[in-house]
Amino acid sequence: MSSGATSSVVANVGGQSQSPHKVFVYGSLMAEDVCRVLLNRVPQSSPALLNGHIKERVYPAILPVENKTVAGKVLLGITDPELHILDEFEGAVPEYERSTVDVSLMDTSESLLVQAYVWSNKNDPNLYGDWDFEEWKQLHMKDFVKMIKMTSGFMEKLELPEAKPTVATDE
Repeated sequence: MSSGATSSVVANVGGQSQSPHKVFVYGSLMAEDVCRVLLNRVPQSSPALLNGHIKERVYPAILPVENKTVAGKVLLGITDPELHILDEFEGAVPEYERSTVDVSLMDTSESLLVQAYVWSNKNDPNLYGDWDFEEWKQLHMKDFVKMIKMTSGFMEKLELPEAKPTVATDE
C-alpha cells in the first residue's frame, strides 16, 4: 500500500518512546489530506531540507548522494501509535530501510537528527527522474487518498490513536 510516494523520515529509531517524534516527509505525506486519512489529524509541520540525499523514481525514494538535497517537511509531535501507522504504511514497500539522517529546518536553520526511509537497492535500474509533488497533487492525490480509505485491511489492522483536532499548518 505504501508507495515511495509517502516516503518519510522518522526520529527515535529503537524502541518505544513516550516523547513525541519528528518525521521528515518528502512524498505524498506532505499532503494534508493524506495525513488526515492516516493519522486522523494534520500534525504541525515545518519546511525542511535533507542534505546529502537525492529523491528519484516514479514515486519518491531517496538515496544518499553527496552535495544534493531533498525538500520536504518535518511533522512534529508524532505519537507512538501514529509512528506505528507511518511505519506500517511505509513498510508495505520492503525496499525502504530506516536510517538516521540530518535535516535542516528551512524557517529556523535548526538541524535535527531524524530517520529516513531510504531506498535500499542503490543499483535499482528503475531509479530515475524526479518525483514532482505539485504534479502528483494535481494528477494523483485524489485517487491516492481514495485508495487509502478503501484499503480497509490496512487501516483495520492498525490500532488507531484517538481522534485529535486538526492543526493548521503554515503551508
